Amino acid sequence: MTAIAPTVQAFFTDRLQRERDASPQTVAAYRDAWRLLLGFVSDRSGKPPTGLDFDDLDAPAIAAFLDHLEHDRHNSVRTRNARLAAIHSLFRYAALRHPEHAAVIARVVALPPKKHDTRIVTYLTTAEVDALVAAPDVTTWVGRRDQTMLVVAAQTGLRVSELIGLTISDAHLDAGAHVACHGKGRKDRITPLAAATRSLLAVWLQERQGQPDEAVFPTSTGRPLTRDAVERRLARHVANAAVACPSLAAKRVTAHVLRHTAAMRLLEAGVDTTVIALWLGHEQVDTTAIYLHAHLDIKEQALERTRPASTKPGRYQPPDKLIAFLEAL
Repeated sequence: MTAIAPTVQAFFTDRLQRERDASPQTVAAYRDAWRLLLGFVSDRSGKPPTGLDFDDLDAPAIAAFLDHLEHDRHNSVRTRNARLAAIHSLFRYAALRHPEHAAVIARVVALPPKKHDTRIVTYLTTAEVDALVAAPDVTTWVGRRDQTMLVVAAQTGLRVSELIGLTISDAHLDAGAHVACHGKGRKDRITPLAAATRSLLAVWLQERQGQPDEAVFPTSTGRPLTRDAVERRLARHVANAAVACPSLAAKRVTAHVLRHTAAMRLLEAGVDTTVIALWLGHEQVDTTAIYLHAHLDIKEQALERTRPASTKPGRYQPPDKLIAFLEAL
């Protein structure tokens, strides 16, 4: 066995789990990155993963793997950079344990993340949300579950992982109605519920019954919904809603779009971005700035406030032919 195998094992057991106490999501993300990398290099070199050494995982090999993610697996640049961050983290750990491979490690750590375009976020208008919420067949148990889930998602802005992770004990429907969730980065937060959302959720929980530790939105067999199941249900309802609201057909609506929709509603209501960041559980307030870029009305209002009062429409015309000649030089 070469130095790579024990280093990888020690990184996950000692560094991530014992020293950093990393969340299960972080461990899973790093695990997937290294499983893909080792499989890729093993196929190229003909060596089993346990037979790979640092020289097999040099900078050219890592660069080829990153290209493979983009061109063969069709991963986004963000995903590519996330995989690279996992690789960097392990190599920095290995630098202290294997100084004899310092040159190889330094070149890998020096690989930069790839720049990418920042897209304007997609969100739903009020009419589109209303059409989407009306799409489920509320004469069925599944339809009533889906309608309640869509309303909660669009009003609270919970991540899909937080939404499917909600338990009955997380829903507090008395005075100061809110839901509590354990979010990304292991941060606990509470999100208030609007009166209409509270009423709909109360009716659903009365029908749903169940124990305090059971999921608010279960499958028909009582198990928690998966992320894929939520996306499939959402896609079906979007297709049905597009009949009544054709603008939905032009948008790629995912569960995260409902999160964007909640943020845009808060922004339209005049809520400060620092409050929106707390509402959504953002690590940094700067993350919330994407909604300012996406909201054209706010930009138009800013433009109107900064327009000089004496501005006259039309193009500038020089007052004299000689002046026009000089200005054209």
